[in-house]
Amino acid sequence: MSKLHLVFGGRVKDPQGLDFVDLPSVHLVGLFPDYASALDAWRANAQRTVDDAEMKYVVVHLHRLMEPELDQKKA
Repeated sequence: MSKLHLVFGGRVKDPQGLDFVDLPSVHLVGLFPDYASALDAWRANAQRTVDDAEMKYVVVHLHRLMEPELDQKKA
């Protein structure tokens, strides 16, 4: 199984948190097969919106949500 990653972003109430203001307007960047390509997509979108403090992009490790027992075995 590939290690899927999701990249998305949107306007947040507090730049230090993850409370997105308007879920229907969240920008879904895409699904990526590895962390390196997800990081590239995150960086491109985060840099594009760097002047807007209320915009935040994140990388979600979907493989950890889908098979959490695999990550626990590595720890």
